[in-house]
Amino acid sequence: MSEAKAKAGLQDVVAGDSSICLVDGKQGRLVYQGYDINDLVGKTSFEEVVYLLWYGKLPNVSELAALDAELKKNREIPSDVLELVKALSNSQANPTGMEILRTAASYLGTVDPDKSMDHETHIKQATKLVSMLASITAAIGRFKQGKDYVAPRHDLGHAANFLYMLTGKDADELSVEAFDVALILHADHEFNASTFTARCTVATLSDMYSGVTSAIGALKGPLHGGANEDVLRMLMEINSVENAASEVQNKLDNGVKVPGFGHRVYRSYDPRGLVLKRYAKQLTEKVGETKWYEMTEITEGVVLEHFAKKGKDLKYNVDLYSGSLYNAMGIPVELFTPLFVISRVSGWTAHILEQYANNRIIRPVADYVGPVDQSFVPIEERK
Repeated sequence: MSEAKAKAGLQDVVAGDSSICLVDGKQGRLVYQGYDINDLVGKTSFEEVVYLLWYGKLPNVSELAALDAELKKNREIPSDVLELVKALSNSQANPTGMEILRTAASYLGTVDPDKSMDHETHIKQATKLVSMLASITAAIGRFKQGKDYVAPRHDLGHAANFLYMLTGKDADELSVEAFDVALILHADHEFNASTFTARCTVATLSDMYSGVTSAIGALKGPLHGGANEDVLRMLMEINSVENAASEVQNKLDNGVKVPGFGHRVYRSYDPRGLVLKRYAKQLTEKVGETKWYEMTEITEGVVLEHFAKKGKDLKYNVDLYSGSLYNAMGIPVELFTPLFVISRVSGWTAHILEQYANNRIIRPVADYVGPVDQSFVPIEERK
């Protein structure tokens, strides 16, 4: 059996070189362009991390100001795009936020008049996508709730503006900080399914919008995105702090997978999960709604103890506590996976830029396991 066949899903197969992100599964580390995530959280903004991912270094004051100005300039949703998003959000087909985002990303590429394939154009497109997809996600959230669109503001940072566009009011300082941190933590994660999909797409020299649209399509799948939604939906189904332990244990005893645990790469803890747990505790206490956090903590204890008895050292991942955190910000559960998009688009575009810079079409091989040397039979003689 070949090595590739032995590693289903290409697990541990090296598919290329990248300087953007290191995921150290054994040590539980996440590193962007040489910076440990714990050295960035609380010290940098999401905008700084976007610059870091694209340019390989943290920006100085003037470089950050220039990027910030470009991001703010691209916050306004063009009228035709806004009408498309509104129509889809109110459609009887009831498309999900991810389906609407996928369509909107593709449409943005269709109406962009600049089809150049030079680096300067790609940076402009990346900037537009980071800014615009955040505004579109907020608009989807408004329309899905039957509310009017809230126009962006240019005096707010990226995280604060998104929360304002979604809720129609200024978010408190802790919510803005926590959301900014969540954006940083989800910004990139090496060659995950959606990122690799984006690189495969643009390796054909297709455009950046196609790469991001492909990535959104990959993230839409429940095996890649959506676990944070599943966590909160499970808690809402239980809906009781008192019954949480017994209900979760019952699921485990019946072989039901509890979302928010384990990871394809991390063999120790997920460093992102540790940070989000801390912010979830702080924010739920501040807003006076600790129910979902308490239930999450109970879930963590039950699941870890259950698997410890089986000799398995299972850890929770980034999705477990993000549900109670986002809920405390007033974000509806239907937007949890789209939130992933508005963060990860920074990483997708960084990988697209890196792929363009040293491109070769991605064309792996497969171990053929089908029949060979079959004899042709004319159709009239086939049984």
